[in-house]
Amino acid sequence: MMLFGKISWQLCGLKKLPWSCDTRYFWGWLNAVFNQVDYERIRNAGPDRAASEWLLRCGARVRYHGQEKWQKDYNHLPTGPLDKYKIQAIDATDSCIMNIGFDYIEGLKHVENIRLRKCHYIEDDCLERIGQFENLQKSLLEMEIISCGGITDKGITALRHLRNLKYLLLRDLPGVKNKENLVQAFKTTHPSLELKLYLK
Repeated sequence: MMLFGKISWQLCGLKKLPWSCDTRYFWGWLNAVFNQVDYERIRNAGPDRAASEWLLRCGARVRYHGQEKWQKDYNHLPTGPLDKYKIQAIDATDSCIMNIGFDYIEGLKHVENIRLRKCHYIEDDCLERIGQFENLQKSLLEMEIISCGGITDKGITALRHLRNLKYLLLRDLPGVKNKENLVQAFKTTHPSLELKLYLK
């Protein structure tokens, strides 16, 4: 650790590497690497296994159909037939998932619940893609979006395409400005939706 500290301190003095001291840039770059989509892996392992690997690699958790336990350790992903485990729920709390990795979600057909909490890289375009994925339009029943600073009214409105959505919790989203318009929009498209808003 001390050796790494000395090396990084020396690198900070190199003008040829202006990014070397910028930890935000470094972590953003590293997280983008974790989010790169491996389409060959999706083809070979199937969408649920490939998405599980991506989500756990980025610090999220998954729960499979027929199981109560959350899977959170990449090194303890279940073995056996790759098509046996279907993702039912995603908890992306404090994870580094970002838009460039969302192609992993497109092929998931059994996801009923998604929680996005303190996801620093989640923005409107992520929610727009969730609303566009045909599989999620059919399967997604519950969604929670909490303390995601990059979300605005535009992203929340895009969730109206999730035609089977039964429950939506929105909390601590400073980018969401017009609660009344959101309530009205969802009343029109989802009259039976349980919409919980804890917004300023």
